[in-house]
Amino acid sequence: METDKLLENNRQYAQGKAIHRPDHPGGQPIRPSKRVAVVACMDARIDVEDLLGLQTGEAHIIRNAGGVVTEDAVRCLIISHHLLDTREFILIHHTRCGMLAFTDDLLKAGLEGDPASEKLLGQATGRKFASLGRSSSSPSQFHAFRGQIEPLDSPRSEKSTERLEWDVRRSMSIIHSHPWIPTQGEDAVTLRGFIYDVDTGKLDEVAYPGPMGSFG
Repeated sequence: METDKLLENNRQYAQGKAIHRPDHPGGQPIRPSKRVAVVACMDARIDVEDLLGLQTGEAHIIRNAGGVVTEDAVRCLIISHHLLDTREFILIHHTRCGMLAFTDDLLKAGLEGDPASEKLLGQATGRKFASLGRSSSSPSQFHAFRGQIEPLDSPRSEKSTERLEWDVRRSMSIIHSHPWIPTQGEDAVTLRGFIYDVDTGKLDEVAYPGPMGSFG
């Protein structure tokens, strides 16, 4: 499987070896040559091509805050598979993620002007939180990770790793249960989830199925 080869690339990357080539490769076909699609966080410390040793034209890369499988990410994966023939999906969350530092309700309240929420968000982020004092129906969710919030960019801990694992599994569950993404049969895609350590450069695989945390 291509995913296993990319994991070997990651082991070399974590040891300081650069595999991704930044030069323009010339003409490329529209279909990703490795038939891989990656969903990863937008964090500035993550370069997906570098950490997986991917070259231009080899994979689709979908990024958002948290690397969450949102409705738009699902849209992209469906198109990636059914129209552009990707067969392996990779999900990547990471340590020190900003999605560990708030809850959806806290951020919404802060944006709407709640003083207590503004104070908590300022403490969590280390910057003055400037409320807009307005409500909005969009976005309907921020997809903050379940569990007790922690200060922004906190070092990796057993609890934060557990929270990341919960969300990787939630995203995997969304894909496995979607009627338009085949995970069995002749046209099936494979799916694997990982946590990337921004301090070491290493990927750790998340076992699935498993705990996904509570709604509380």
